[in-house]
Amino acid sequence: MTLDAGALIALERGDERVRAVLALAIEQRRPLRIPAGVVGQVWRGGGRQVAVSRLLGAREVEVQALDEPLARAAGELCAAAGTRDVIDASVVLAARERGDTVLTSYPDDLRRLDRTLRVARV
Repeated sequence: MTLDAGALIALERGDERVRAVLALAIEQRRPLRIPAGVVGQVWRGGGRQVAVSRLLGAREVEVQALDEPLARAAGELCAAAGTRDVIDASVVLAARERGDTVLTSYPDDLRRLDRTLRVARV
């Protein structure tokens, strides 16, 4: 499963459904991927982000770097789709790479980039 900012924000706000989905994934040792740009969109530091901090520290979580090849691919995806959000594009590319479902609160934004993307709405 790949997580976008909406999933992390829901976790931070105590959304029970998101907590349950992520707890089950971790219990089953299923890999979770979070693009680094998503972390940047959500992270503000401080004591309020305990749940997000714990999730980021879980061994099942991979924070995917936004390196030059991925940045270029995200820019190209934005150009092809007529959108501008490179972080959303990085989420789509991360999910495509592994055939993941994306846990998101903005499925329409992601589907503008890839109509075939599997999403689970939070």
